[in-house]
Amino acid sequence: MARRRKASFRGLGCLGLILLIVAGLIWLQVYRNWTGPGPANHPTPVVVPQGSSLAAAARTLEKAGVVRSTTGFLRFARRFGSSEPIRAGEYEVPAGASARAVLELLQSGRTIQRLVTIPEGMPAIEVFERIAREPLLSGKLPIPPEGSVLPGTYSFQRGEARRAVLKRMQDAMRQTLDRLWMTRKANSVVASKQEALILAAIVEKETGVPAERPMVAGVYSNRLRSGMRLQADPTIIYPITRGRPLGRRIKLSEVRAVNDYNTYAMAGLPRGPITNPGRDAIAAVLAPADTHALYFVADGKGGHVFADDLKDHNANVQRYYNLRKAQRTR
Repeated sequence: MARRRKASFRGLGCLGLILLIVAGLIWLQVYRNWTGPGPANHPTPVVVPQGSSLAAAARTLEKAGVVRSTTGFLRFARRFGSSEPIRAGEYEVPAGASARAVLELLQSGRTIQRLVTIPEGMPAIEVFERIAREPLLSGKLPIPPEGSVLPGTYSFQRGEARRAVLKRMQDAMRQTLDRLWMTRKANSVVASKQEALILAAIVEKETGVPAERPMVAGVYSNRLRSGMRLQADPTIIYPITRGRPLGRRIKLSEVRAVNDYNTYAMAGLPRGPITNPGRDAIAAVLAPADTHALYFVADGKGGHVFADDLKDHNANVQRYYNLRKAQRTR
């Protein structure tokens, strides 16, 4: 009887040992394939296309070398991972990331943020060139209509179509213009959203000082209201360069040139925008400063000085010339 008990204890001990070994092997498998360090030995970019299933993403991950196998990743992900869907985009998988960490990354949507910036006052041709030069975008795009793009910083994903990025910029302009139009004040002279873009583009090009935009818009609003010509230098330059810097002084023949943009040779607004104005310039023409000013000239310090009548304006111009002369003789 005692021998039988000893044999039984020995059998139980062996069974327990076997179970421990099996449990250990299972734990090692889970650790190696799910929670332990992954095979990537450096940060690795991975692109998950729109509409990808978990299986398709797993194949991409194996090909990139961030998981050991598609089958193993799927088995452990379905057994131990969250049921949250994965999100499309470009991800940077850290070196040594576990399969669990990789799945959590794809479910988080924490994609690599690639950015393209369109500064305020950048003309359409330069917007086109900036998007066209971005090597991580794909496909061709047309030169956008002037004034159709809202300046700002936009994110994009590797391989995204250039047309798609341009569309986001144009959608942003339409939406911004629609919202701002609802704030139009009684002293605004623009009668349509297109007129708002045209005048805002001139304001954008005339001053680089944000606080001056409502005042510049006020001057041009007063001129339009009284039938005076706007006489905005940027409208002379636009037909010549399509918005690029002129790089020299304006010629007298160019001041006198008759075309659809030159506001020295015609009254009213140009035929279209001369650049892509920013939100603040648009807001300024829809709510211009309440002023009697009709003139402004550079103050020599980066801003402008304003005047209600020609006599004061000429005095301001003379002070500016004197300042320039003094600076050259130093």
